[in-house]
Amino acid sequence: MRADAVVVGSGPNGLVAAVTLARAGREVLLLEAAERFGGGLRSAELTLPGHVHDLGATVMAMALASPAFRGLELKGVEFAHSPVAVAHPLDDRPAVLVHRDVRRTAAGLGPDAGAWLASVGALVKAGLPLVELLLKPLGPWPVAPRAFAGAAWFGPMAALPATTFAKALRTVEARALLAGMSAHSMLDLRSPLTAGYGLTLAGLAHLVGWPVVRGGSQVLADALVAELRSLGGQAVAGHRVRRLAELDAPIVVLDVTPRQLLALADLPAGYRRRLERYRYGPGVFKMDWALDGPVPWRDPAVAGAATVHLGGTFEEIVLSEAEMAAGRHSPRPYVLLVQPYAADPTRGGHTLWAYCHVPKGSAADMSDAIETQIERYAPGFRDRVLARHVSGPAELEAGNPNLVGGDIGGGLASLGQFLRRPVWSPAPWRTPLPGVFLCSSSTPPGPGAHGMGGWQAARLALRT
Repeated sequence: MRADAVVVGSGPNGLVAAVTLARAGREVLLLEAAERFGGGLRSAELTLPGHVHDLGATVMAMALASPAFRGLELKGVEFAHSPVAVAHPLDDRPAVLVHRDVRRTAAGLGPDAGAWLASVGALVKAGLPLVELLLKPLGPWPVAPRAFAGAAWFGPMAALPATTFAKALRTVEARALLAGMSAHSMLDLRSPLTAGYGLTLAGLAHLVGWPVVRGGSQVLADALVAELRSLGGQAVAGHRVRRLAELDAPIVVLDVTPRQLLALADLPAGYRRRLERYRYGPGVFKMDWALDGPVPWRDPAVAGAATVHLGGTFEEIVLSEAEMAAGRHSPRPYVLLVQPYAADPTRGGHTLWAYCHVPKGSAADMSDAIETQIERYAPGFRDRVLARHVSGPAELEAGNPNLVGGDIGGGLASLGQFLRRPVWSPAPWRTPLPGVFLCSSSTPPGPGAHGMGGWQAARLALRT
């Protein structure tokens, strides 16, 4: 197949790479193995006809913050915000709520209001320039001066383990909120950087919100494919590339993880060994439900949040994530739950999804553990269920080979792989093969529906 550039894989990074190359005047061919484009942006009727569920990403804070997406100005994509960005229910007191207003959120943390403003507020004050620096830490990109000033203040806090940063917090509410945010990292919360992951996500809730795409994440993927085609590019689904030798193009951009790259090409021995040492992270066990009405939260305020963190106190969540990191299954797991109907009523009813973290490749059925955690804060939840769909790590990887062992982040998000993703290099998107680039979430800046890996790889390709 001949083109100026071939992009393999249509996740958010592959789609952004394809559009970036096409806008630069290249004739682009996008190839996707699945029958639908989108990768982690796909949606489907998993439970009942007419009920739209997102197979991967739903909450799009990273997309709104990302310079890669902000510059696209796609037609037909509308971001919908729930009244509350995030809620964290607790057993014996009102839920902790994250609002768009940082001061309103801080006021709900009582004695820890000042700590919230000094940490998360520092990121908010620095604004999107600091977020952009965090999203594109490598490469000769122009950086606003206030981003460096913000990084000097925010950086030392971000490098800490969440358990260390939590020592500065006094309230149950603030500590629980930190744990729920930091657990998105899928790391033991005693690990470096986990505070940074949590503080950054919290800051995004104030800067851009945690919205969903109206109609489902597939709408965003389809809009990117439509933009590519409007620029003269081709997009072909249902075409699996098995070897790079099949492709005829001076530029090849791969939205795949190191494991797939190792199978696609004959690589120099040193680079191959480095890719073979790349570490994948824990998996997730995901459930989708169709409900006959909204979740019956004990605290009604939780109904206003599209994203809900379940797991109780700081100590409970730290224990849950430590168990997972040690290769065990927590009987009371941290559960990340999304009720998109809180922001978007157009998905055919009350659809819901949630997942918990499990050891990589786990075959355990966590259905009861997840639903028990929901019932803990929403008694009678199970009575609302019309249908459910379960996806363990094996099912997730079968639907998307990039989810190795159920790892939705493209690799362990540890300190070592923050600096070496997938290899140590000033331009890690470039492979040793001439004209071949890697752009998945296994490259900087890592996980998230931000498209930055694709943006970086495409820009690098255009300069060669």
